[in-house]
Amino acid sequence: MEDEDPERLLQYWQDVARGHEVDVSQDMAEPIQQLTSNNQGQSRRQHISYTLLCGELLYEKRHYEKGHWACITMHKDTYEQSICYGFMRIMKYICQHNSSGDYLGMTLPIVTVVHTDENRSVISHDVTVAYYLPAEHQAQPPQPYDDDIVIEIWPATTVYIRAFIGPTNEVIIINQINAMAELLDSPGVCVSDSFIVAGYTNPAHSNRQNEIWFLERH
Repeated sequence: MEDEDPERLLQYWQDVARGHEVDVSQDMAEPIQQLTSNNQGQSRRQHISYTLLCGELLYEKRHYEKGHWACITMHKDTYEQSICYGFMRIMKYICQHNSSGDYLGMTLPIVTVVHTDENRSVISHDVTVAYYLPAEHQAQPPQPYDDDIVIEIWPATTVYIRAFIGPTNEVIIINQINAMAELLDSPGVCVSDSFIVAGYTNPAHSNRQNEIWFLERH
Protein backbone atom coordinates (compact mmCIF):
# COMPACT_ATOMS: atom_id res chain seq x y z
CA MET A 1 0.00 0.00 0.00
CA GLU A 2 3.02 2.27 -0.23
CA ASP A 3 1.73 4.41 -3.10
CA GLU A 4 -1.86 4.71 -1.89
CA ASP A 5 -3.38 8.16 -1.44
CA PRO A 6 -3.84 9.45 2.13
CA GLU A 7 -7.61 8.90 2.18
CA ARG A 8 -7.36 5.24 1.20
CA LEU A 9 -4.59 4.66 3.73
CA LEU A 10 -6.69 6.33 6.42
CA GLN A 11 -9.67 4.15 5.51
CA TYR A 12 -7.50 1.04 5.77
CA TRP A 13 -6.29 2.02 9.25
CA GLN A 14 -9.83 2.90 10.32
CA ASP A 15 -11.15 -0.47 9.16
CA VAL A 16 -8.45 -2.39 11.02
CA ALA A 17 -8.66 -0.25 14.16
CA ARG A 18 -12.43 -0.64 14.37
CA GLY A 19 -11.89 -4.28 15.31
CA HIS A 20 -10.06 -3.09 18.44
CA GLU A 21 -12.66 -0.40 19.18
CA VAL A 22 -10.11 2.27 18.27
CA ASP A 23 -11.12 5.48 16.51
CA VAL A 24 -8.62 6.74 13.91
CA SER A 25 -9.43 10.41 13.38
CA GLN A 26 -9.21 12.35 10.12
CA ASP A 27 -6.12 14.26 11.26
CA MET A 28 -4.15 11.00 11.19
CA ALA A 29 -4.31 10.86 7.37
CA GLU A 30 -1.10 12.83 6.82
CA PRO A 31 1.05 11.05 9.46
CA ILE A 32 -0.12 7.66 8.19
CA GLN A 33 0.71 8.63 4.62
CA GLN A 34 4.13 9.95 5.61
CA LEU A 35 5.11 6.80 7.45
CA THR A 36 3.75 4.53 4.72
CA SER A 37 4.95 6.31 1.59
CA ASN A 38 8.46 6.92 0.33
CA ASN A 39 8.24 10.38 1.90
CA GLN A 40 10.71 11.97 -0.51
CA GLY A 41 13.27 9.23 -0.07
CA GLN A 42 13.20 9.23 3.73
CA SER A 43 11.30 5.98 4.17
CA ARG A 44 14.36 3.95 5.19
CA ARG A 45 13.69 2.41 8.57
CA GLN A 46 16.62 2.81 10.94
CA HIS A 47 17.02 -0.23 13.17
CA ILE A 48 18.25 0.39 16.69
CA SER A 49 21.81 -0.87 16.89
CA TYR A 50 22.87 -3.42 19.49
CA THR A 51 25.64 -5.87 20.31
CA LEU A 52 24.73 -9.55 20.16
CA LEU A 53 26.14 -11.17 23.28
CA CYS A 54 24.71 -14.64 22.85
CA GLY A 55 22.59 -16.28 20.19
CA GLU A 56 20.83 -19.28 21.66
CA LEU A 57 18.55 -21.44 19.53
CA LEU A 58 15.36 -20.07 21.09
CA TYR A 59 16.40 -16.62 22.30
CA GLU A 60 19.11 -13.96 22.05
CA LYS A 61 21.01 -11.89 24.58
CA ARG A 62 21.71 -8.34 23.39
CA HIS A 63 23.26 -5.15 24.74
CA TYR A 64 21.71 -1.78 23.87
CA GLU A 65 23.52 1.50 24.51
CA LYS A 66 22.07 4.49 26.36
CA GLY A 67 19.75 6.59 24.22
CA HIS A 68 16.90 9.09 23.99
CA TRP A 69 13.37 7.77 23.59
CA ALA A 70 10.07 9.60 23.08
CA CYS A 71 7.57 7.97 25.42
CA ILE A 72 3.87 8.20 26.13
CA THR A 73 1.95 6.24 28.75
CA MET A 74 -1.59 5.22 27.91
CA HIS A 75 -4.33 3.78 30.13
CA LYS A 76 -7.04 2.27 27.94
CA ASP A 77 -9.39 -0.65 28.48
CA THR A 78 -7.21 -3.09 26.53
CA TYR A 79 -3.56 -3.42 25.57
CA GLU A 80 -4.46 -3.19 21.88
CA GLN A 81 -6.24 0.11 22.42
CA SER A 82 -3.32 1.51 24.41
CA ILE A 83 -0.72 0.67 21.78
CA CYS A 84 -2.89 1.93 18.91
CA TYR A 85 -3.68 5.27 20.52
CA GLY A 86 -0.14 5.62 21.85
CA PHE A 87 1.42 4.83 18.48
CA MET A 88 -0.80 7.39 16.74
CA ARG A 89 0.35 10.08 19.17
CA ILE A 90 3.98 9.08 18.57
CA MET A 91 3.35 9.14 14.81
CA LYS A 92 2.27 12.76 15.00
CA TYR A 93 5.46 13.60 16.90
CA ILE A 94 7.55 11.87 14.22
CA CYS A 95 5.62 13.62 11.45
CA GLN A 96 6.46 17.27 12.12
CA HIS A 97 4.52 17.80 15.37
CA ASN A 98 7.80 18.66 17.06
CA SER A 99 10.03 21.66 17.68
CA SER A 100 12.13 21.02 14.55
CA GLY A 101 9.08 20.98 12.29
CA ASP A 102 10.68 18.14 10.34
CA TYR A 103 9.80 14.53 9.64
CA LEU A 104 12.14 12.74 12.04
CA GLY A 105 12.31 9.35 10.34
CA MET A 106 11.18 5.95 11.53
CA THR A 107 13.19 3.68 13.80
CA LEU A 108 12.49 0.07 14.62
CA PRO A 109 11.36 -1.46 16.79
CA ILE A 110 8.64 0.62 18.40
CA VAL A 111 8.46 -0.76 21.91
CA THR A 112 5.83 -0.96 24.61
CA VAL A 113 6.65 -1.34 28.27
CA VAL A 114 4.19 -3.54 30.15
CA HIS A 115 3.91 -4.33 33.83
CA THR A 116 2.55 -7.49 35.41
CA ASP A 117 1.66 -8.77 38.85
CA GLU A 118 4.12 -10.96 40.77
CA ASN A 119 2.74 -14.14 39.23
CA ARG A 120 3.02 -12.75 35.69
CA SER A 121 -0.66 -13.49 35.13
CA VAL A 122 -2.18 -10.01 34.73
CA ILE A 123 -0.99 -7.00 32.70
CA SER A 124 -1.46 -3.49 34.07
CA HIS A 125 -3.59 -1.11 32.01
CA ASP A 126 -0.73 1.42 32.11
CA VAL A 127 1.23 0.81 28.90
CA THR A 128 4.13 2.97 27.73
CA VAL A 129 4.73 3.28 23.98
CA ALA A 130 8.29 4.37 23.13
CA TYR A 131 10.10 5.51 19.98
CA TYR A 132 13.90 5.60 19.73
CA LEU A 133 15.17 8.88 18.32
CA PRO A 134 17.17 8.43 15.08
CA ALA A 135 20.94 8.81 15.37
CA GLU A 136 20.92 12.34 13.94
CA HIS A 137 18.51 13.50 16.67
CA GLN A 138 20.07 11.73 19.65
CA ALA A 139 22.27 14.66 20.71
CA GLN A 140 19.43 17.21 20.62
CA PRO A 141 16.02 15.52 20.49
CA PRO A 142 13.27 17.71 19.01
CA GLN A 143 10.73 18.52 21.69
CA PRO A 144 7.17 17.22 21.27
CA TYR A 145 4.19 19.55 21.02
CA ASP A 146 2.12 16.88 22.75
CA ASP A 147 2.49 17.49 26.49
CA ASP A 148 1.93 13.81 27.26
CA ILE A 149 4.98 12.73 25.25
CA VAL A 150 8.17 12.80 27.31
CA ILE A 151 11.76 12.53 26.09
CA GLU A 152 13.57 10.06 28.34
CA ILE A 153 17.15 8.83 28.51
CA TRP A 154 17.14 5.07 28.86
CA PRO A 155 20.35 3.65 30.34
CA ALA A 156 22.46 1.05 28.62
CA THR A 157 20.92 -2.34 29.26
CA THR A 158 21.22 -6.03 28.50
CA VAL A 159 18.08 -7.80 27.33
CA TYR A 160 17.02 -11.38 26.67
CA ILE A 161 14.87 -11.58 23.56
CA ARG A 162 12.51 -14.07 21.96
CA ALA A 163 10.75 -13.45 18.64
CA PHE A 164 7.13 -14.24 17.88
CA ILE A 165 4.72 -13.46 15.05
CA GLY A 166 1.09 -12.43 15.14
CA PRO A 167 -1.25 -10.12 17.02
CA THR A 168 -0.53 -8.86 20.51
CA ASN A 169 -3.08 -8.82 23.28
CA GLU A 170 -3.04 -9.43 27.02
CA VAL A 171 -3.35 -13.22 26.77
CA ILE A 172 -0.69 -13.60 24.08
CA ILE A 173 1.77 -11.33 25.90
CA ILE A 174 1.33 -13.17 29.20
CA ASN A 175 1.87 -16.47 27.37
CA GLN A 176 5.00 -15.11 25.68
CA ILE A 177 6.38 -13.79 28.98
CA ASN A 178 5.87 -17.13 30.71
CA ALA A 179 7.29 -19.07 27.77
CA MET A 180 10.41 -16.90 27.84
CA ALA A 181 10.77 -17.32 31.61
CA GLU A 182 10.81 -21.10 31.15
CA LEU A 183 13.58 -20.85 28.55
CA LEU A 184 15.97 -18.81 30.69
CA ASP A 185 18.36 -20.78 32.86
CA SER A 186 18.28 -18.08 35.54
CA PRO A 187 15.17 -15.92 35.11
CA GLY A 188 15.99 -14.29 38.46
CA VAL A 189 18.69 -12.19 36.78
CA CYS A 190 15.94 -10.24 35.00
CA VAL A 191 13.40 -7.70 36.20
CA SER A 192 10.37 -9.76 37.22
CA ASP A 193 7.43 -7.39 36.74
CA SER A 194 8.33 -5.14 33.77
CA PHE A 195 8.77 -6.37 30.22
CA ILE A 196 9.05 -4.93 26.74
CA VAL A 197 7.11 -5.91 23.65
CA ALA A 198 9.04 -4.80 20.57
CA GLY A 199 7.13 -4.38 17.32
CA TYR A 200 8.65 -4.24 13.84
CA THR A 201 5.35 -3.73 12.01
CA ASN A 202 2.66 -1.15 12.72
CA PRO A 203 -0.30 -1.97 15.00
CA ALA A 204 -2.65 -2.07 11.98
CA HIS A 205 -0.75 -5.04 10.54
CA SER A 206 -2.39 -8.41 11.20
CA ASN A 207 0.80 -10.50 10.92
CA ARG A 208 3.12 -8.50 13.14
CA GLN A 209 6.76 -9.30 13.77
CA ASN A 210 7.34 -8.98 17.50
CA GLU A 211 9.82 -9.73 20.25
CA ILE A 212 9.43 -10.12 24.00
CA TRP A 213 12.28 -8.54 25.97
CA PHE A 214 13.38 -9.42 29.50
CA LEU A 215 15.56 -6.71 31.06
CA GLU A 216 18.62 -7.77 33.02
CA ARG A 217 18.76 -6.34 36.52
CA HIS A 218 21.37 -3.62 37.06
